[in-house]
Amino acid sequence: MKLHYALAALAAGTFSLSAAAQNLKPGLWEVTNNMKSASGEMEKSRAEAQQQMANMSPEQRKMMEKMMAEHGVKMGSGGPGAMSVKTCMTKEMVERNEIPAQKGDCKTTRQQRSGNTINIAFTCTNPPSSGEGQFNIVSPEAYTMKMVVNSTMQGKPETMNMDSSGKWLGSDCGSIKPMQPPNKK
Repeated sequence: MKLHYALAALAAGTFSLSAAAQNLKPGLWEVTNNMKSASGEMEKSRAEAQQQMANMSPEQRKMMEKMMAEHGVKMGSGGPGAMSVKTCMTKEMVERNEIPAQKGDCKTTRQQRSGNTINIAFTCTNPPSSGEGQFNIVSPEAYTMKMVVNSTMQGKPETMNMDSSGKWLGSDCGSIKPMQPPNKK
């Protein structure tokens, strides 16, 4: 599940946007990620974790959901196997043409923008992974992203397909802190 959370954070965005045809609004964003692995192992691990949550007492489950919510994470929103993460994008991030970014050791290796579409590639050392995909700015309050991520799960190479969407929730981030942008190439 650690890889699943890390990839969900990655999908929250790792890329700095170049010349702005259209920019995202600053504030609180909800990013919903749907991931599918070629082997089915990730789905199996996710189902086991969900079963463990279901087997908890109502008090334990509520406490676990509260802890995840404090970090902006919600399981199952957006459909079966989906995970939502709330993240904050500051005015300064918008002015620098960045999108919400995860903490981690990732570098953008390719980024090309044409209008509101950005083609991207990246590598990460923690978790060890690489991938490429397309980020589409639908409006200042919405985006979609499709990625193919190559990583290792339980010591075996794994390819995951990730579909993500982001929606702006409002200008106040509340207790959700902005994430730091990744390292540049």
